[in-house]
Amino acid sequence: MLKQILALSLLGVVGITSCQSKPSDKNTSAKTDSSAPASTPAVARLENVKIDRAAILARKQVPIVCYHQIRDWKSTDSKGAKDYIVQIQAFKDHMKMLADSGYHTILPDQLYNYLTTGAPLPKKPIMLTFDDTDLDQFTIAAPEMKKYGFKGVFFVMTVSIGRPHYMTAEMVKKLSDDGQVIASHTWDHHRVDKYSHTSSLKIIGKNGKITERPVDDWVTQIDKPTKKLEEITGKKIEYFAYPFGIWKKPVLPEIQQRGFKIAFQLADKRDPDYPLMTVRRILDSGYWTTKTFANSMRNSF
Repeated sequence: MLKQILALSLLGVVGITSCQSKPSDKNTSAKTDSSAPASTPAVARLENVKIDRAAILARKQVPIVCYHQIRDWKSTDSKGAKDYIVQIQAFKDHMKMLADSGYHTILPDQLYNYLTTGAPLPKKPIMLTFDDTDLDQFTIAAPEMKKYGFKGVFFVMTVSIGRPHYMTAEMVKKLSDDGQVIASHTWDHHRVDKYSHTSSLKIIGKNGKITERPVDDWVTQIDKPTKKLEEITGKKIEYFAYPFGIWKKPVLPEIQQRGFKIAFQLADKRDPDYPLMTVRRILDSGYWTTKTFANSMRNSF
């Protein structure tokens, strides 16, 4: 199918361009709770919690950091791409700084409880998140985090699973089994504000004839990928990150209706009517020193 062909061609550049936000985002601007997942306090279910938007907005924001590729720069990397590629030693230095500074990583269930009920968090909480399923998140980031007992959230783009330079389904399952959180990041990284319930998919037949089939972007990009991740992990998928960090208000009810408890953007201002659907993160820039990273994290939340 044409859409599948286009999606596969996108993979060649998605590791560089995925989740890039507006240029201003990069200017806005960790030891962990090592208890086993089973010991995490029970999460208050969405239907049983009265969402007090004002209270959520009034609570101090938790630093949440977003990563993409963890690898050394190549001569072919553009200046813009390097902002999204944290070099290996820099990542190690940043993790060590967080541990030495007394930060404790938290997971989304803890953040949800804190935002909705005021449940306590560990001293100096931080959340580490990883977008797009890049292989180096499994081979480099996860082992480095394990040294300090850190846990994180991995937002998986399902079209990439098993492709070269991306994680396999077995790796995604291993992360989940190890206590990392697997979360949804669409099928092939299309912007949510472009979705329609009445799109059409063009199919080129063997004879060259083009036919069209009606599709629902929300099913293709959100519902089916989320179900696939649940099948891989054996766990309910309850968190989501917007491709490119981009969202617009009309999409927020759609995201919320799909059962996500929190949806993560990048550094834009939170929506006052949907604060749980617009939780902020910042990028750890490939250009940042450890000191710059520490200062940006403190000053952004």
